[in-house]
Amino acid sequence: MRVGAHVSTSGGLDKAIDRARAMGAETIQIFGGPPQTWRRRSYADEETNAFREKAAAADVGPVFLHAIYLISLVSDDPVAKEKGQASLVADLELCPRIGAKGSSVHAGSHKGAGFEAVLERVAAAIRRVLKATPHDSWLVLENSAGMGGSVGAHFHELGAIIREVGDARVKVCLDTQHAFAMGYDLITEKGLTATVGEFKREIGLDALVACHANDSKVPLGGVRDRHENIGEGHIGRDGFRRIMSHPAFAKVPFIIEVPGFGNLGPDKENLDILKEIRREAGAEEKRS
Repeated sequence: MRVGAHVSTSGGLDKAIDRARAMGAETIQIFGGPPQTWRRRSYADEETNAFREKAAAADVGPVFLHAIYLISLVSDDPVAKEKGQASLVADLELCPRIGAKGSSVHAGSHKGAGFEAVLERVAAAIRRVLKATPHDSWLVLENSAGMGGSVGAHFHELGAIIREVGDARVKVCLDTQHAFAMGYDLITEKGLTATVGEFKREIGLDALVACHANDSKVPLGGVRDRHENIGEGHIGRDGFRRIMSHPAFAKVPFIIEVPGFGNLGPDKENLDILKEIRREAGAEEKRS
């Protein structure tokens, strides 16, 4: 089990590795483009090669991308659909160039139409993206916190999308805060057993490739996307210790997306706490 953080690429892709080393991150997530705009930049081979070389030298990995926030796989607007799929294609094309596994994305909102009404639309969008991209890059669906009719808040929805797409390149990233806010009990032994059991039944543990390790500002079932620093929220240190002790997460990378103790984003202090919890959970011995 490796632990790491979402880190900035400001100043160049390889600067993300410098920031990872400074905070002690063993695995990282980055944006492939500015998250609040459709505008993308191109990356020269020199820059992607520098990233790969630094990552290998520092033993930082696996690496994941996070898709920009504007994407909605649910959208039926022709312009938004084209731009969103093009952005995901760009991410999945960048992945093999920098040695990243894949890009995680939220499906978007059905805006009251209901999940069944948009299932095929989501699956069709994913199929188009996969057809246009390298076979060794993953499209990683992230569970949502359930606000505003968001698709993928429930495990059965993620599983249905994967089955409808019918491609093993579709994986899942479990966000602890989002799951907790949706009512998935991660903090009691009985609740975690039930949660993992449902994930296994509806999705399959082989699809779980990453975990966004975020504490929660809202209580269980609060249905709000509100991240908190590790140990400072309703999941708490005991909750993360239980999660990290569970065999289902033994080899899953944990990546923090927390506000940070200085409100500057993921930081060394949060990672040090998560590493301490990992030691307490005995998860270090499980690393291969």
